[in-house]
Amino acid sequence: MATKPRILFMGTPAFALPALEMLHGSGYPIVAVVTQPDRPAGREKKETAPPVKQMAQKFGLTVLQPERVKDPSFLEVLGTVRPDLVVVAAFGQILPKAVLDFPPLGCLNIHPSLLPAYRGAAPINWSIIRGEKQTGVTIMLMNEGMDSGDILTQEQTPIGASETYGELHDRLALQGAALLIQTIAGVVSGSVQRHKQDPSRATFAPRLNRETGRIQWRNAADDIVNLIRGLNPSPAAYTLLEGRNLKIFTAAARPGSPLEPPGSVAAATSEGLSVAASGGYVVLKEVQLAGKKRMPVSDFLRGHTMKPGILLE
Repeated sequence: MATKPRILFMGTPAFALPALEMLHGSGYPIVAVVTQPDRPAGREKKETAPPVKQMAQKFGLTVLQPERVKDPSFLEVLGTVRPDLVVVAAFGQILPKAVLDFPPLGCLNIHPSLLPAYRGAAPINWSIIRGEKQTGVTIMLMNEGMDSGDILTQEQTPIGASETYGELHDRLALQGAALLIQTIAGVVSGSVQRHKQDPSRATFAPRLNRETGRIQWRNAADDIVNLIRGLNPSPAAYTLLEGRNLKIFTAAARPGSPLEPPGSVAAATSEGLSVAASGGYVVLKEVQLAGKKRMPVSDFLRGHTMKPGILLE
C-alpha cells in the first residue's frame, strides 16, 4: 500500500469540516465524499447542501449523497472507488456490516467525548449540561454497536467554566481533526494499538428533544446555567413568559436562599434578570422572545416591563 491510504470520507455537518480540510491539505487521496442528501433549511425551507458537500465541491472532490448507505447501489459504488480506509465524522447514518468490513484498514470515527463516556448523538451538549469539567476526542475503529468500537487514540481537554456548546463544538472539531491525522499515520505504520472499551463505564448522550431544553426552575441554579450553556446557540434552552417562548442563551448562577417561588422574577437590574431557582438565582443576560431577535437583557427590558413576581414557566 502507498504511504497515504485511499480514503472515503463520510460526514455531514460543520463538525466534520476541519477533518475533511486537514485530510485534503495533508495530501491524502480522497476517493469520494459521502454526505446526507440536500435538505430544506431555514425559514424559506430552501433546499440546502450540507456543509461537507459545499467544502468537497470547493476542493473538486466527488460527492455521493445516498438516501441509505445500506442500499446495494451504494455498496456497488464502494467496490468501484475501493478505499483503503473510511473516515467518519458526524455522518448521520448507521453503517451496515458490509461497509464496516469493506476497507482493509477499517472505518475510523471521530467521536467528541472520552469514550466509553457519552456514547450517542449529542456528547458535546450533555458533557456541558451534566457539569463535566473535562472532555476530549476519541478516534475509534467502528463496529456495529453505537460508539462501542475499539479505541485507537484519545486526547483530553478541559471544559471552560463558561464555555458554550458552540465554542466547545468548534474546539473539539479542530482537536479531533488533528488527532485523526496522527492516528491515520499510526494505523498505516502499525504503531497504533487498539484498546477495547469497558462497557461497565459507558454513559450515554441521547438525542436532544424539545423537552430537553425546557428549563425546570425547581432545579439548582448551577444546573440550569449548565443547561443554558450546553444548548447555546442551538437548539437553545427556553422557558415560557406569559405563554410565549423565551429562549435563554447566556446566564450566570448567583448563590442565595430565594423566598420567591421557583421561576419568579426577583429583580431586573443592569446585571440582568434575576430568576429564583433552587438554592440560588439564575441571572439571565441574553434572551430571545418568540418572533424577536436575540438580544442582551438590557435591550429586552426596554421593551418589556418585568416586574418582580412575574412567573417564568
